[in-house]
Amino acid sequence: MSVRVRFAPSPTGPLHIGGVRTALYNYLFARKNGGKMLLRIEDTDQNRYVPGAENYILEALKWVGIEIDEGQGIGGPHAPYRQSERKEMYRTYAEQLIAAGKAYYAFDTAEEIEAMRKRLEEAGADAAQYNAITRLQMTNSLTLSAEEVQQRIDNGDPYVVRIKIDPKQDIRFKDIVREWVAVHASTLDDKVLLKSDGMPTYHLANIVDDHLMGITHVIRGEEWLPSAPLHVLMYQYFGWTAPQFAHLPLLLKPEGNGKLSKRDADLGGFPIFPLQWQDPTTETIARGFREDGYLQETIVNFLAFLGWNPGTEQELFTMDELIEAFSLERIHKAGARFDITKAKWFNQQYLKGKSDEELASILEASNNAPAVSHDTLLKVCHLMKERVTFPQEILSETAFLFETPTEYEEAIVASKWNADAIKAITAYVEDLTIYEGDFLAESAKAIWAAAAERVGIKMGKVMQALRLAVTGAGHGPDLMLTMEILGKDEVISRLEKAISTLPQV
Repeated sequence: MSVRVRFAPSPTGPLHIGGVRTALYNYLFARKNGGKMLLRIEDTDQNRYVPGAENYILEALKWVGIEIDEGQGIGGPHAPYRQSERKEMYRTYAEQLIAAGKAYYAFDTAEEIEAMRKRLEEAGADAAQYNAITRLQMTNSLTLSAEEVQQRIDNGDPYVVRIKIDPKQDIRFKDIVREWVAVHASTLDDKVLLKSDGMPTYHLANIVDDHLMGITHVIRGEEWLPSAPLHVLMYQYFGWTAPQFAHLPLLLKPEGNGKLSKRDADLGGFPIFPLQWQDPTTETIARGFREDGYLQETIVNFLAFLGWNPGTEQELFTMDELIEAFSLERIHKAGARFDITKAKWFNQQYLKGKSDEELASILEASNNAPAVSHDTLLKVCHLMKERVTFPQEILSETAFLFETPTEYEEAIVASKWNADAIKAITAYVEDLTIYEGDFLAESAKAIWAAAAERVGIKMGKVMQALRLAVTGAGHGPDLMLTMEILGKDEVISRLEKAISTLPQV
């Protein structure tokens, strides 16, 4: 059977980075096995629907590099792929379970259900559930006559459809990540399958859709593991073959103690969403990995290692390499610590590996690119890419290239600006003024060495003073390449300004 997996997010807001990892694992597994990746939008909870969230999901997956073969935004033989557009179909399947004695109508009001729970709590019950025991005391098609049930339906009385759990059975299934899972049915409650507004719950909709869409493997977060026995039971009730399940480990806080939350990200100063998100109601803006300067390759590599390892020492992977190495069997059971420091390390490595042309293109596409030529920007990228973590730092850390220093680092002035420095730099200005060749890093260095030798001063002794005069600081990237980018005339101007501005010692 051909592998078919799905990613089925709810459009209730921005896509959490944990959801991106789930999508990535599905994608890697599908590609590794020559299968298909589907995208389904699970929007049955209309009260939580957020405008713009669906488009956000599509854009986020595209940015990460996850290619959808079939589904929302693509189309396919099982359309529509929004569950809200499949509403009437779910009712048919709910009624099929009712006819088979596997589900029932329940007419209880919210007040009646609350009263039942209160009675159970007062009696010291372990769990206040609507289950095989309590359902016989409630208002449903198991306690009403067929005539009463039909009359209520004809009258338009609100009702839900609940699954009818047989409490005398064990439910067992093998999870690819967690091995055998066994649950006694008596611990399950009669979950609602069809809500009073006619919309299905997740439990009904995802089972029906996964079956109709031919899903062979359900790869999803650990938070769905408690629901898995119910889903396995529903497959049995329908007489369908269940897909194979793989429940992924939780993403933990950077300290490793507890599930990662947006508050943890806010406190830690890092994003938790792939792209920046503006809430349509409050207009508050949540940070995104893309806008913070994380590269697409970084997010793919970082997320792949949050719960999986290749069994080798290799850390940097292309998408194709991840596809080749990936297997569900190498996913961990234990939670994965969200180490943002490691994400930054990945970003540094991928940034270093990019060509100057690629980095220049990234910066030119940003909103704060400097008004310099493309060739100059290429040189700036070459100068800085070994020294930064994010592309935007190439610009923020090189303000000295675009503005003549107005202040000089006081500690360097005190320790390095002396008579020898002034003598050597004055000689350098003289030699630069008469130089007529191409002003490159190599020629800048050769002229500096010759000028220092001409006045009898060792070049290394006054190198930091030269940097101070050119940039205003005592430390920074390659000084000779910096001067090449500035150009001979600008270098001469800055050196003359330093000589006239700084103390004459």
